[in-house]
Amino acid sequence: MKFTALIKQDGDWWTGWVAELPGVNGQELTRDELLASLKVALAEALEFARTAAVEAAGTDFAQVPITP
Repeated sequence: MKFTALIKQDGDWWTGWVAELPGVNGQELTRDELLASLKVALAEALEFARTAAVEAAGTDFAQVPITP
């Protein structure tokens, strides 16, 4: 699975968003720090979504890999 970081420098700050997931964004002083921050935020968002889905499914469910 691939994701796209949209990043830009605005004054002293770097700001970025993960294009595929609303709400996954960050702001840091360097480009490298921003990319690292976005990776952490993305991992946390995906884990949160997975946990919520598993809780919603309850018990006795199948996991089936899919791709877009």
